[in-house]
Amino acid sequence: MAAAADPATLRTGSAAGRWVLLTTVLGSTMVLLDSTVVNVALRRIGEDLDTDLAALQWTVNAYMLALAGLILLGGALGDRYGRRRVFVIGVVWFAAASLLCGFAPNAQVLVAARALQGVGGALLTPGSLALIQASFHPDDRSAAVGLWSGFGGVGAAVGPFLGGWLVDGPGWRWVFLLNVPLAAVCVPVALRHVPESKDGRQAQGRFDLPGAALGALALAFLTYALISAPDDGASAVVIGSAVAGVAAVVAFLYVERHSREPMMPLSVFASHRFSSVNVVTLCVYGAFGGFFFLAALQLQVVSGYSALGAGTALLPTTILMLLFSARSGAIGQRIGPRIPLTLGPLLCAAGMLLMMRAGPGASYALDVLPAVIVLGLGMVTLVAPLTATVLASVDQSRAGLASGINNAAARAAGLVAVAALPLLVGMGPEAYRSAVEFDTAFRRAMPLCAALLAAGALLAWLTLRAPVPVKGGPEPCHPECQTYCVVDAPPLESGSAASTEDGGTPPADGGPARGEGADTG
Repeated sequence: MAAAADPATLRTGSAAGRWVLLTTVLGSTMVLLDSTVVNVALRRIGEDLDTDLAALQWTVNAYMLALAGLILLGGALGDRYGRRRVFVIGVVWFAAASLLCGFAPNAQVLVAARALQGVGGALLTPGSLALIQASFHPDDRSAAVGLWSGFGGVGAAVGPFLGGWLVDGPGWRWVFLLNVPLAAVCVPVALRHVPESKDGRQAQGRFDLPGAALGALALAFLTYALISAPDDGASAVVIGSAVAGVAAVVAFLYVERHSREPMMPLSVFASHRFSSVNVVTLCVYGAFGGFFFLAALQLQVVSGYSALGAGTALLPTTILMLLFSARSGAIGQRIGPRIPLTLGPLLCAAGMLLMMRAGPGASYALDVLPAVIVLGLGMVTLVAPLTATVLASVDQSRAGLASGINNAAARAAGLVAVAALPLLVGMGPEAYRSAVEFDTAFRRAMPLCAALLAAGALLAWLTLRAPVPVKGGPEPCHPECQTYCVVDAPPLESGSAASTEDGGTPPADGGPARGEGADTG
């Protein structure tokens, strides 16, 4: 059933707008819940399936590998065949793979099912943001992204709490089975209330399957080398995998540069702002991936928390994201991304350093809670402005592509962090069974995560210039332009969503139109 509302005209306060937000939040919550819930369940999964740390790393990374490797293809599929259609297929696929995870008899089947989950996530994740970008009126997009980020962040933060309750109660398998009822609600709501949208310019041509394959192979080889190195050392297999991964990266860039229809057009990085924000994303989400993988295990293995206690310990981030993400998105729209994307990572870095106090017998009120609050404040400050900046940096018709690239960057960063951190801090295959060994490795890992966040903050401060009105241009056509029109915006392609005949205002100096297609940020 097609929705009655026209795309790109919805308001956040309207009933139609709320239905779209509900659908996209439900879909993204499935992915975010699964990403965070699993971290709390890892110790129990390892004990129940009698496996080592490497298998636990693959339980996390098999999912992120498929997600990061295919998410660009998922965004392109949505742009061509319909964002709602591909989103719904992804939700159904994800739920089916979750069912398989819930009944996995051993670690090998669980890892394979997690990879299938990643395929479903690659279909639905870019669609959630692209649906918001294509459905909401320009004046309401930042607020809609803020609400999506806030409620999605709630799902991510509730994950450890809910996962702990399930692990200590019905069992870790229900961590995965929980996705089935969420999908049962999401699919009919999407089919009835969400308007379909697609990019008409993408109706013809081929998909970049060689690019997708090379991207996935690059991540797979590099991940295998990093995870296997602690056990196998500098063996021929490890070195060969690392070399093959680097070669696949080079081949991927070559294919994307010379393909007529690349999966990741390198021209999109001509936007200085888009390029900068994606590098910041690599830094921020690499640190997040490493932290959340290790923190839940630290609280259980070293501090003696139950799975429920470890999940509850992170609950303050839920409250902070719920209360302030929409407001953070609105503030970011007014002042630009430079300050939020500088201050946010620094707050998160401080929170991770404070988390080093969570050792044996740690007091929640004195040792854990301050770290979680500071971390949550940092996430509130940066998540919504970062997402809004990514989407606003490209033409609306490339929303699925932009969302896919940014999500791929985030997932790839987390993937590499989970694979590399245990190697860098000397964590052995049985470390999660020893409180002393794990605590030592955790205290080495947190400064590395904080340094990565500090690098992201420095990059944001140096590269994301404060936006200024186009020199010599007329009055802005709507409030977004007052803040986001910038001098270095690249020329628009003919036929773009912001061409003058579509409502953009041509500037006096012949620069880019002051509409939605400009390099906004």
